[in-house]
Amino acid sequence: MKYLNYLILKHWMLWYNLIMKKYLLISAGFASLSLGVLGIFLPVLPTTPFLLLSAAFFLKSSKSLYNRLTGHKILGGYIKNYLKYRAVTLKSKIISIITLWAVIGMTVIFFTSNLWLRIALIIIAMSVTAHLIKLKTLTKEMIDKDKADN
Repeated sequence: MKYLNYLILKHWMLWYNLIMKKYLLISAGFASLSLGVLGIFLPVLPTTPFLLLSAAFFLKSSKSLYNRLTGHKILGGYIKNYLKYRAVTLKSKIISIITLWAVIGMTVIFFTSNLWLRIALIIIAMSVTAHLIKLKTLTKEMIDKDKADN
């Protein structure tokens, strides 16, 4: 009887751990998805890395959430393009850089008087701009070549 109780307890703990892991991964996926969506509007937050992270969390925890995210009309494109081509569209780069400098510029000019904070924000903006420029640009040729290969 003791052995049976032990097996039941062990089985229940294993099941509990699997369920908890699943819900922790789903929660982490939604947290990173939220940061990714915020990154669309706040240029200091990177969108694509957070969306990729949420896709990874959803892939490990819920196939249906992963499929919904990668199939999303707007967000799915970020993930698919980056995973498939390791590139982002020129339009995304331009919008990101313009928005980044507009928000950082307004903050530096109107909302802070601290010199060190202004310098730090400008350095952050330059670093993010350099990172965006270094990313490969998704071209029509890349997509056409991929379609021809398939």
